[in-house]
Amino acid sequence: MRSDIRFKTTDGLTLAGWLYRPADATAALPAIVMAHGFTAVKEQYLDRYAEVFAENGFAVLVYDNRNFGASEGQPRQEADPALQVRDYRDAITYVCGLDGIDGARIGVWGSSYSGGHVLQVAAFDRRVKCVSSQVPAISGSADVRMAVRPDLMPGLIEAFEADRTARYAGEPALLMEVVAEDPKADCALPGQDCFDFFTQSHARVAPAWRNEVTLKSIELLNEYEPGYAIDRISPTPLQMIVALKDTVTVPDAALKAYEQALQPKHLVLLDCGHFDPYLSQFQASSSAAVEWFKRHL
Repeated sequence: MRSDIRFKTTDGLTLAGWLYRPADATAALPAIVMAHGFTAVKEQYLDRYAEVFAENGFAVLVYDNRNFGASEGQPRQEADPALQVRDYRDAITYVCGLDGIDGARIGVWGSSYSGGHVLQVAAFDRRVKCVSSQVPAISGSADVRMAVRPDLMPGLIEAFEADRTARYAGEPALLMEVVAEDPKADCALPGQDCFDFFTQSHARVAPAWRNEVTLKSIELLNEYEPGYAIDRISPTPLQMIVALKDTVTVPDAALKAYEQALQPKHLVLLDCGHFDPYLSQFQASSSAAVEWFKRHL
């Protein structure tokens, strides 16, 4: 059973999403809080995960990140990882206050960019009792270096500086495409797999997604290192789902971070690319998360 919800952040924004509950629930439920990755909106297959989680006895809160989709926030299409992490924690506060939710059994799930966010959340928020991190961003700077040719990096840094100067003078944030069909075009997420996932999901299920993001978002990504505190997640149980053919978030970085994490932990390896867990590998990725949450919540 799904209902539309809205909740406030501590800085006064209203974030919009869905709340799933099992149809036959009679006792207080464990809950899972989840949001999407870089520029994505909740309609890009998060409902599939939430439905499976709810079928297995969990309440699930799914929401759009600030500045994206149905949620409030300015400037539009800006992904600020620090603020998105804070919003996860506000979402936890919100769901803990709902009737029929067991606030002592809260899990967080994230994928890609939000896969990094949930590592940050779980490292410092002890209300979280279980975490599943799918194809996570471990090092924003490593991801940027993988996406941008070394000879183009100086030009990108110059663009960051020019954009900062313009914004300081009151000009609007500079926007760029998230994906582009032309492999030589400037965009935030280059590659055919990125283009296919976002454009096809936009056409099929997610009309609210927009193919634009602020340049500042790339600068913030380059400064974001969500894996640095992974050893602080323990004793909260950590699951990491890694796609071995991932060309968006670095698999080697995820595996190295997993080695640094303390017990209890669980590693799931999928022989696929970054976006396959949502689609062709959905059964494998969702069932692994379900098993982990059922074991620990």
